[in-house]
Amino acid sequence: MIQRRQIIQTAGLVLAGISGSVRAANIVAVRAWPAPDYSRITLESDQPLRYTQTLIQNPHRLAVDISGVPLTQELRNLVSKVPPDDPNIAGIRVGQYDAHTVRIVVDLKQQVKAQVFTLEPVAAYQNRLVFDLYPGQARAVDPLEQLIAEYTRDPGAPTPAVPAPAAPAAPPPFQSATAAANDPLADLIARRSSMVAMSPAPEQTPPRIVITPERTVPARPIPRAAPPTAPAVRTARRTDRLIIVALDPGHGGEDPGAIGPGGTYEKTIVLAIARKLRDRINRSSVNGNPMRAFLTRDGDYFVPLNTRVQKARQVQADLFISIHADAFITPQANGSSVYALSTTGASSTAARWLANKENNADLVGGLNVRSHDATVQRALLDMSTTAQIRDSLSLGGALLGEIGKINRLHKPRVQQAGFAVLKAPDIPSVLVETAFISNPGEERKLANGAHQNMLADSLMQGIQRYFQRNPPLARSRSV
Repeated sequence: MIQRRQIIQTAGLVLAGISGSVRAANIVAVRAWPAPDYSRITLESDQPLRYTQTLIQNPHRLAVDISGVPLTQELRNLVSKVPPDDPNIAGIRVGQYDAHTVRIVVDLKQQVKAQVFTLEPVAAYQNRLVFDLYPGQARAVDPLEQLIAEYTRDPGAPTPAVPAPAAPAAPPPFQSATAAANDPLADLIARRSSMVAMSPAPEQTPPRIVITPERTVPARPIPRAAPPTAPAVRTARRTDRLIIVALDPGHGGEDPGAIGPGGTYEKTIVLAIARKLRDRINRSSVNGNPMRAFLTRDGDYFVPLNTRVQKARQVQADLFISIHADAFITPQANGSSVYALSTTGASSTAARWLANKENNADLVGGLNVRSHDATVQRALLDMSTTAQIRDSLSLGGALLGEIGKINRLHKPRVQQAGFAVLKAPDIPSVLVETAFISNPGEERKLANGAHQNMLADSLMQGIQRYFQRNPPLARSRSV
């Protein structure tokens, strides 16, 4: 009898262990992140989720069945998470498919390529199930062509109608002889170059950088080339082209970056500063040549580190500035810093620590590593040259000198480490830590619009100083 009772008790413990191991997962959060390039849905749970997916046509929709979860209010809330202007998602339906399965149906506005994948716990996140929806047949928008289009359609500044030469014997000195026939920037330059030929060649002068003051003078369109009878402005320089500065607001979407003691997100602060700096750049010119800013992200969504580099290279940026707000384990740390790339090791332990932290952004943001060729990524990021690093240090020094006029500097010189986001092989690139968001005083300043304006002004002045010492060279751009 005693032996039989022991057997029954043992069996009960085994069954209890089995039932405990298969207990229902709990959905702790649901999020949706619309972006220009793709739309993302994230389900966060306290256990890994078991799922199957089906992409259905006519009409286009994605069905994902999740096993072993109850239909909770948290899951029902997913329906209201998607904004009406999401480029890919028309709506979401959530329901109990059977006793053990919840079905999520994503109604789509167009055909998409769906990536559904899981992420292991990292940082503040538990297990995540991610749906990434990429447009399937939409024509990719060329970002450089978009910048040119924005420049040419500025209101109140029509481009003079000047007939182009019928058959030029050779391309202009600042255009590649092998430029593609459908290159929109080449077409723009060709139209301007006809005016250069009709105007007397002026004497060469040092670069002249112009910026319209933000408050004292009303904003006005960037000057256009004057007719041949008027004094030459933009037509007077051989570098008659758009000067493009890529601005990279750090983190975004699933990756909030550092979080201040008052709850301020780094991703929110740096996007606000980048937008203010963009406005200043777009009102500026060098030698009469207009400047344009390109943002690697212009909203709250995740962009992988290597994609940020690729975006800057797609627009063939003249400069790349990644904007961040630092954090440390103690609230006493304070001040601004500027970092450039190093291929031989970090210039300090702090620089190495920060680079490792920033390079983990892909893990926090949620990169689907199965859909990326790691070898190709490494090849792109290992092509950085000595010349690029030298120019980056020059840019960093100019920015640091201006930031030091409004902020205490955490480091008086440009620091170096192996930041993945700075590894564009042909673009001077720096990472600016505007302040320590982990410091309560600096967090309050970073969240203040007036201080953000001061930071944008100082960064703009640093860009001006860099171009005064390093005039932008004539270059061809292939689109």
